[in-house]
Amino acid sequence: MEKMLKQDEIDALFQAARTPVADQGLAPEARARVLPYSYASAGQISTEQLRAISMLNDLFARNLTHNLAAWLRTRFQVNLVSAEQIVFNDFLMRIPEISYVSSVRLEPLGALSVLQLDLALVPPIVDLLLGGEGRDGVQRELTDIEESILGTVSEIICRELTAAWQPVGLSFNFERRQMQTQVARIMSVNEKTLCLSFEIRMPHRSGLLNLAFPAVVANTILRRLTQDWGRRRRHAPDTRQCMDAAVRRIRFGGVLQLPSVRLAASAVENLSPGAVLHLNLSAGRLAEWRVGGQHLADAQPIRQGSHRAARLERPSREAGA
Repeated sequence: MEKMLKQDEIDALFQAARTPVADQGLAPEARARVLPYSYASAGQISTEQLRAISMLNDLFARNLTHNLAAWLRTRFQVNLVSAEQIVFNDFLMRIPEISYVSSVRLEPLGALSVLQLDLALVPPIVDLLLGGEGRDGVQRELTDIEESILGTVSEIICRELTAAWQPVGLSFNFERRQMQTQVARIMSVNEKTLCLSFEIRMPHRSGLLNLAFPAVVANTILRRLTQDWGRRRRHAPDTRQCMDAAVRRIRFGGVLQLPSVRLAASAVENLSPGAVLHLNLSAGRLAEWRVGGQHLADAQPIRQGSHRAARLERPSREAGA
């Protein structure tokens, strides 16, 4: 006798046919979850690689802080703000209408990267180099002299980037300034780039330094960097004690000196033994105790037995920062 199936039995058979064999009898939460794959996320820099980039560029920021502060003879602070992966077109949209943009060649890969510096930093830098206090000024197009000064600043930035990225064998070479219409030709607008943003603080002004270079290049070199970071192990306690003892025996150059002052050329030209040189400093102004070129404290020169000594009065604000 032929059996007639009811509608609910037919629906049950179709449902069983559509259900994979591996999933039958499993709880819903135990079944594999299928998620859509986005090909746009291919080649993304991992979190571990971004952490390694941040560690390298923190070193770059510290070195650039010290070198530019010594060159400009003023307080200068560079901090890493962000490290992110974006398409080159989004980076171009962030560049202000009036800005300094230059191309930087990455050797030995031969790839081009982009360096962008806010023009708000130009007037105080030029004022400092001309003997001023680094006052702010009006943002405008650069003169030939100002462009040459920023070219020197860019070369210093590239030199410090090369020193910081030495573990991955990458060299940054400043090429030339690029006009706004030429920047889009350096890379494809749809190419993924690694964007590094640094904040530069001066006594009277602050601005941004942005770097963008192809993420394909970044992935190639950061693979090696991440592996090197992963292979590092913590030293044994006795090894660390020996290292600490050795570090404590390191000697640093120190000096106790008056703050730097500016003198007229005629005052230096007419110097003779016994002459009094006016430094335009208060008689109560303390000397500066500097170690390794860094101002650590204000101190008073004293005598301790048959030797010279320095009595520390107050720590430096720069050291406390």
